[in-house]
Amino acid sequence: MKFTVLTLFPEITDAFFANSIMAKAVKKEIIKYQAINIRDFALDKHKTCDDAPYGGGAGMLMLAEPLSLALEYAGAGKKMNREQGTDNENCDSGRFHQTALPSSPRVIYLSPSGKLFNQNMAKELAKERELILICGRYEGIDQRIIDMYVDDEISVGDYVLSSGEVAALAVIDAVYRLVGNVICSESLDEESFSGGLLEYPQFTRPDVFDTIKVPEVLLSGHHEQIRLWRLEKRVEKTFLQRPDLIQRGRELGFFNKEINGIIDRISGEKK
Repeated sequence: MKFTVLTLFPEITDAFFANSIMAKAVKKEIIKYQAINIRDFALDKHKTCDDAPYGGGAGMLMLAEPLSLALEYAGAGKKMNREQGTDNENCDSGRFHQTALPSSPRVIYLSPSGKLFNQNMAKELAKERELILICGRYEGIDQRIIDMYVDDEISVGDYVLSSGEVAALAVIDAVYRLVGNVICSESLDEESFSGGLLEYPQFTRPDVFDTIKVPEVLLSGHHEQIRLWRLEKRVEKTFLQRPDLIQRGRELGFFNKEINGIIDRISGEKK
């Protein structure tokens, strides 16, 4: 899978791809990465990429021209052409000649007004061949770029960031770890949001820390008891911290008989 990041500050995203698990995935060529500096496509000698918005108001807006050129360089192509599966080229006659287009990368714009990002969206994006992520700055980007190129506007939360790079890295981090062979599949099976529940509490050495002892069941070696304890703790934690996930899971039929039984028991105890 490839991540192409359009940014005014490539050094921010470069550091992420050069460290930890991501660096190993890049070295193994499971993940590919390209940072495109939008300033390289500015049209004046000062590399200007922003201007005041029409209609007035505070702040500056990222210009359409450099972003458009950067997107075309990245291989995005206009949405209208992608939907039609054609590319238009001027002919000598003044008419348009249509040629077939290969499948284009999915284009994402990180924006506070976008659709709220979640684990299900991460799983969906992890199936893509390539993602192009536009990192906004200032007051955002010209709406015409969104209309012409962007497939998804995504928000990482109900708050405003000054850096689109931070939001882009949050999305990338959630997505790349779901790509095959990046992380052991067993590590993904019972983590938070898998199966509609949060993850159970985790413990490691020493057995006793500051008078607090590791739960005895985890030291027992009894696999079935450990499995049941972890499942109960997942349900309990989700019930207390994210009751909306419990409600949604029941409404959509995510939970099996065992989980529903634990939910019923905990619900009765809390009444």
